Amino acid sequence: MRRLQERLLGTSSTDALSLTSEIWLLGMRYKLSPEESSGGADHGNGSAAFLEDFSSRIWITYRKGFDAIGYSKLTSDVRWGCMIRSSQMLVAQALLFHHLGRYWRKPSQKPHDPKYIEILHLFGDSEACAFSLHNLLEAGKGYGLAAGSWLGPYAMCRTWETLARAKREQADLDREKESLPMAVYVVSGDEDGERGGAPVVCIDVAARLCSDFSKGQISWVPILLLVPLVLGLEKVNPRYIPLLWETFTFPQSLGILGGKPGTSTYIVGVQDDKALYLDPHEVQVAVDIKTDDLDADTSSYHCSTVRNLPLDLIDPSLAIGFYCRDKDDFEDFCTRASDLEDKSNGAPLFTVAQTIRSAKSVQHQDSLVDSLGGAGNSGMDDTFAGDNFRDCDAHSGDDEWQIL
Repeated sequence: MRRLQERLLGTSSTDALSLTSEIWLLGMRYKLSPEESSGGADHGNGSAAFLEDFSSRIWITYRKGFDAIGYSKLTSDVRWGCMIRSSQMLVAQALLFHHLGRYWRKPSQKPHDPKYIEILHLFGDSEACAFSLHNLLEAGKGYGLAAGSWLGPYAMCRTWETLARAKREQADLDREKESLPMAVYVVSGDEDGERGGAPVVCIDVAARLCSDFSKGQISWVPILLLVPLVLGLEKVNPRYIPLLWETFTFPQSLGILGGKPGTSTYIVGVQDDKALYLDPHEVQVAVDIKTDDLDADTSSYHCSTVRNLPLDLIDPSLAIGFYCRDKDDFEDFCTRASDLEDKSNGAPLFTVAQTIRSAKSVQHQDSLVDSLGGAGNSGMDDTFAGDNFRDCDAHSGDDEWQIL
């Protein structure tokens, strides 16, 4: 038990996690107990079960000694690649959930599961690996992504959208090419993310993306939702912290791209007023995981040290991720998101709506909302799975929202 406690302390004893408060880790609840025996936990409860889950998450960090990045000649991403690495971790978890399920844990024995090895290969550090640093840099050129420079969560989300589309098109021409087995939906106030107000998860847009992904063959496919947000100027507005906390209770949770200002991490859980995260800033030597090497050493892709920081110190510019396996899962997500909006006192993280309306109609409603001194439910009649949702552009006019 003492060893478990040491691993739960993070970087210093002053930041120690409580052994009595519950932890939410990507949609799963754990109750730690100081009385628990070293024999572990049962069915998702206890320190041992939590640490097994945490250390099974794919950890992607700075690497050195990889193939040079284009004309830059850079062979390391130290000091500039943390946002890219954090985003790779989030997408890697989506792939783990998709192929192996939320209850998968990294086994201590070899050979490894082929799907697990395939996922790690996708994030290798060369152009041959579909979701490598190299390919993300190429896909993100239009959003200002360049080797040696840092970028924000919004541009990172759009980069993933671009790369996923490109890899899908390549796979359509060559079946041996690897692609993301899910639609990508970057949720923002409008398609360019340039208007203030809470981003809107539009059900009709999600349905269209799924149909486009399957080329109309099926009505729904797995979907990765990325929600870039700016929740304040220098600090997160305190009203948003309970809402961020609750997103980790969603079964669809993929965590948050965020961290301290200018320092990106992958936040995977919460306890009390703390964010629990995987840190990409450790420098490791690049490794090449072959898809057929089921005995590969994968230890550099996992971390058992639980680091934490106060939620009120995270950078207000962040992005939340969710993975919805099928239509029922998406409906459940929409219901939870709408319930979360109801708890927001007119300042939601994001909203859910059914259809898209014209810009003129949106501007009129936003002006009306502002004149009434706040945001409220517009009471539209469109329905989804029995719940009422607003039109996609009927979002909050709250002035705390910043331009993305």
